Amino acid sequence: MTVHLVKLCVGIDRLPDLRLWQAKRLDDLSRAGQVAELCHKTKQMPRRKDEVLDGGSLYWVIKGFVSARQRIVDLKETVREDGSPCCGIVLDPAIIETRPHPRRPFQGWRYLEVGEAPPDLSASDDSIADMPPGMREELRSLRLID
Repeated sequence: MTVHLVKLCVGIDRLPDLRLWQAKRLDDLSRAGQVAELCHKTKQMPRRKDEVLDGGSLYWVIKGFVSARQRIVDLKETVREDGSPCCGIVLDPAIIETRPHPRRPFQGWRYLEVGEAPPDLSASDDSIADMPPGMREELRSLRLID
C-alpha cells in the first residue's frame, strides 16, 4: 500500500522559486559532469521504504500550505558534505501543483497517508487554476482561499 512523505520546503517562498532552484540544480550537476538527479538529503531513512517506493510522492509545504508534490523515484543511503550518513530522497523533476492545504511547521519529514494527501490542482479547479500564481498566493495568505 502506498504512503507519501510531507516535508517543509525551507528557504523557498513560492512554488516558482522551487521550480527555478531545482532547474538550476540539475543544470549545475550536468555542467559539473555529475549525475543530474534531484536528491534531497534528510537525516532518517523511512522505515516504510517499500510503501513509499510503491508510488509515493514528496509533498512540499511552502509558507504553511502543502502546495506541490514530486514523485519519489528512490530512497538511498548516502552521505552529506561533512561525511555524516543520511537518506537521499531521489525525486522526479516534474513538480505537480496540488490543491493548497494548510500544514503547521514540523521538523524533518512525516508520513502522509494516501487518503490525507491533497488532490492535484487540475483544469477542473477553474476558479483557482486560472488565477495568476501571485494572486493565488496573495488570496491564500489572506485566508480567502485554501
